[in-house]
Amino acid sequence: MSDATRHTRIEYDVDGLNWRTRALCRDGHFDQLFVRGAAQRKAALLCRHSSVLMECGAYALDKRVEFGVWGGMTERQRRALLKQNPEVVSWSAFLGPRT
Repeated sequence: MSDATRHTRIEYDVDGLNWRTRALCRDGHFDQLFVRGAAQRKAALLCRHSSVLMECGAYALDKRVEFGVWGGMTERQRRALLKQNPEVVSWSAFLGPRT
């Protein structure tokens, strides 16, 4: 059994966006999340206190989102995770709580 199947899936609604209603960035901080270079690290700090950090990060990894800070991860960090873990088919399952 792979690590991915030992995890419980992080729940998304039908379109995969229900968690966004609970995100700290939902109230207009979007421009701060789509920045370049060192500003990405600063933007990621907002995410660290979000109750949907895991859902957001898993969504970005599952959908291969290329731009912006998602789930507290910069574009570079997400690319590195995807490259280092090509066997992961569902990041929502992989990052979900262990059962």
